[in-house]
Amino acid sequence: MWRCTAPSILPIVVSNPSTCAQPRTGNALTTTVSSQASRPGIDSAYAWLRLGISMLLATIGGVGMWAVVVVLPAMQAEFGVDRAAASTPYTATMAGFAVGNVLVGRAIDRIGYWIPALIASVTLGTGFLLASLTTSILQFTLVQGLLIGVGTSAIFGPLIADISHWFNRRRGVAVTAAAAGSYLAGVIWPLAMPYVMQSEGWRFTYAAIGVVCLATMLPLILLLRRGAPHAAAPGSPGSRPVQPISLSPAALQVLLVVAGLGCCVAMSMPQVHIVAYCMDLGYGVARGADMLSIMMAAGVVSRLASGFLADRIGGVKTLLIGSVLQALSLLFYIPFDGLASLYLVSLVFGLSQGGIVPCYAIIVREYMPAKEAGQRVGIVIMATIFGMAIGGWMSGWIYDLTGSYAAAFLNGIAWNLLNIAAMVLLLWKARRSAAAMA
Repeated sequence: MWRCTAPSILPIVVSNPSTCAQPRTGNALTTTVSSQASRPGIDSAYAWLRLGISMLLATIGGVGMWAVVVVLPAMQAEFGVDRAAASTPYTATMAGFAVGNVLVGRAIDRIGYWIPALIASVTLGTGFLLASLTTSILQFTLVQGLLIGVGTSAIFGPLIADISHWFNRRRGVAVTAAAAGSYLAGVIWPLAMPYVMQSEGWRFTYAAIGVVCLATMLPLILLLRRGAPHAAAPGSPGSRPVQPISLSPAALQVLLVVAGLGCCVAMSMPQVHIVAYCMDLGYGVARGADMLSIMMAAGVVSRLASGFLADRIGGVKTLLIGSVLQALSLLFYIPFDGLASLYLVSLVFGLSQGGIVPCYAIIVREYMPAKEAGQRVGIVIMATIFGMAIGGWMSGWIYDLTGSYAAAFLNGIAWNLLNIAAMVLLLWKARRSAAAMA
């Protein structure tokens, strides 16, 4: 029997001029669908507008990752706890942020970005308001983890997964630009908050942040109600990867998780300990804080530059370049401990590491189905956050054992080599698949 198919709204090229297709036992119908760039919304003016809104959302909502660091001394003094107890809200925030990246990412795969983001933004703003009313370190920690951490997650992994659907030709630039918002938040909020805290205290500052988040993020998210332009039906572009690779999705996911752990255990060493390292060398806290700011500012440049590079050579090669440069900069920290040298090495470190994490989202879009991007990116981001947490603790532990940060830098380099090995394996697998398809 012959079965007839309804005319498609997409242009098709058929080997038989008839619109009727043979059964599965006959010759397959040859079809060519239009490219992603021709589908409504992709690479359009609206896509660039959406990117601008996404960057603004990330810059505002990124306060959830930085505010607790700024208020830590004042909060510690008011609650009368030691430094270890005062640090638990930050740990809880990162844990909530990590889990939220997966949960919100899965939600956007199913129902789109704007509804989960709207709920997360309300959660974030409400979290700051409730945190300003807490009366104990336990209450503050719970609010930071369950509300602020989870709420902040919507503006990182899920956000860059969403924006990746709107670009084809400039996907790398779009993804890294959206991710740069979190670094911009790290530059802006820690500078602005102390001015309010000096006169009004940390509680008023937290409440004000909550109001700002609710007043600005909700209207911005309502501008993102248009659904992602990729199709998710079986056999459609949204249900298959863009590039072939001789790895199952599960194996590729595991490889990216291992790579994410490796790069971020290494990355955390300077980011978490540069201030303490400068104190040990006799340069003081202020010089260490300057170097941290240089890392963040250079990271913004690195993320944008990595996006341009990824659009030309792909996400895997771009990540591999960044990872190799990060390993070299970690190595340079050991012999070059003069003040001017540390400023220069910190700049090189920031320029190398800023583009690494966003490249995971680009790789997911290159080798995994678009309809799974939110969850897949969220899982990798969760691994990178755990890597930062483990690496920060591990470097301190090694310092306590050895009395020096030299071994901690070497430990970071070893983990960095794990990331490099994972990327080399991924590149080799991709090239084999491409050769087999040729």
